[in-house]
Amino acid sequence: MADDLLIGVLEAARRHSGSPALTDGRGRTTTYAELADRVLGTAHRLRSRGFTPGSRMLFSVRPGPDAIVLALGTVAAGGTVVFVDPGGGQELFTKRTELAGPAWVAAESVLYAASAPGPVRALARRRGVLLPDYTALPVRYIRSGPWLPGVPLRAVSTRTLAKPVADAPLPDPRPDQDAVVVFTSGTTAEPKAVVHTRGSLAAALNVLAARCELGPDSRVHTDQMMLGLPALVAGAHWSMPPYGFAPAADPVALAAGLEGTTHTFLVPSDMAAILDSGVALPRSLRQVLLGSAPVLPPLLRRARAALPGVELLAVYGMTEILPIAIATAEEKLAHDGDLLGRPLPGVRARVAEDGELMVAGPNMCRGYLGSPPLTEHATGDLARLEGDLIVLTGRKKDMILRGGTNVYPGLYEPAITRLPGVAAAVMVGVPDEIGDERIVLAIVPSPDAGPELAARVQASLPDLIDVYALPDEVVVLPELPLSGRTRKIDRSALRTRLAR
Repeated sequence: MADDLLIGVLEAARRHSGSPALTDGRGRTTTYAELADRVLGTAHRLRSRGFTPGSRMLFSVRPGPDAIVLALGTVAAGGTVVFVDPGGGQELFTKRTELAGPAWVAAESVLYAASAPGPVRALARRRGVLLPDYTALPVRYIRSGPWLPGVPLRAVSTRTLAKPVADAPLPDPRPDQDAVVVFTSGTTAEPKAVVHTRGSLAAALNVLAARCELGPDSRVHTDQMMLGLPALVAGAHWSMPPYGFAPAADPVALAAGLEGTTHTFLVPSDMAAILDSGVALPRSLRQVLLGSAPVLPPLLRRARAALPGVELLAVYGMTEILPIAIATAEEKLAHDGDLLGRPLPGVRARVAEDGELMVAGPNMCRGYLGSPPLTEHATGDLARLEGDLIVLTGRKKDMILRGGTNVYPGLYEPAITRLPGVAAAVMVGVPDEIGDERIVLAIVPSPDAGPELAARVQASLPDLIDVYALPDEVVVLPELPLSGRTRKIDRSALRTRLAR
């Protein structure tokens, strides 16, 4: 496989020119030949309009074929795509754009209209939607969608850029070129942005394509580039749900969208909602990737029973290096701890003196924007190595301090979720009146939990966990607070709720 993301996609387009490459949420399909023509056309027209190698493009275009074409075309023109979420407020937006220093902006027409001074912005604000003003930036503009009042007059449309150009030259391989910038953790005062190259992305996509056995006979249904781009590199068919579609809100529609699909990606909360609904997923499925949040044994047991013959893969990774490890449902259920799996080919893992997992590999980002290159990444996760297996033991930031003793919830939560009647379990520290922390265990009951679950769990704990980590209180909740697009458990919100 190619060691350059862009070259990998274009080579796949040459091999599978007449095959379907992308299908959007409305059922419109782009072939591989059309995809390549539109990407190369976009690169040519960007250069002809003054886009220079090394330029950065602030990118706020919804997932879909137009976004994929524009992103790849930007990279083919020698530029870098800077993904930015407009929902963080003006101050954060300003700090991020100052760090990124974009020369171009690509955004949805409605974003321009709702953020520029005028009637649409006033209406949006009355409805509680506060967006940063994209039109105030000293840049060149691209719009996705029809022209609307508030869109910069000279903004060029993505459709115009993507028109094919006769004999458009193929880009040279440049695996070291910065391709993508993704903002991640960091304060408003000091935003943090991960920089991936064409080579680091290619390494990640190649590993996933190989592990998932993606090929021309595969159909991937997802809005996640983590799985969609490996599909394109492998010559598979990538279909996308409608923009903003939430699987948990409409499992029936999800099942319909998955018809004929061989691979998909779900966050655990969406998988749980599908299982609760009783909707049958199509028999064409071969693999379901689960990630972005802890994948717990009760969910895996239910999913394995409901999807016989489907391989369930728990993916461990992060923005800085994805993927790091993958474990099957069978491997995770057979292990007593929170097994992450073996490091994937090329990934190197070690455990630092304080127990933190350190990783590196060809799929690791170059580093953070404006900072020196990384040689390895500190994951923030605590782990141990059992031979070549990585076992998660907790998060450094989730540590609870009680009586001078450090308690790491991740050491104990997997064992608690294996108790009968427990669907999920989270331990948090709640500050008490003397500056110490009480440990509160919040559990979510499974459908067959029965009465007196808290008492039964409390009675079972001394045989499961260390005495210094025994909770002061066990609380049963109907659900745990989740946050963000990835639907991770919000420990901070849970801590606040329990403190009240």
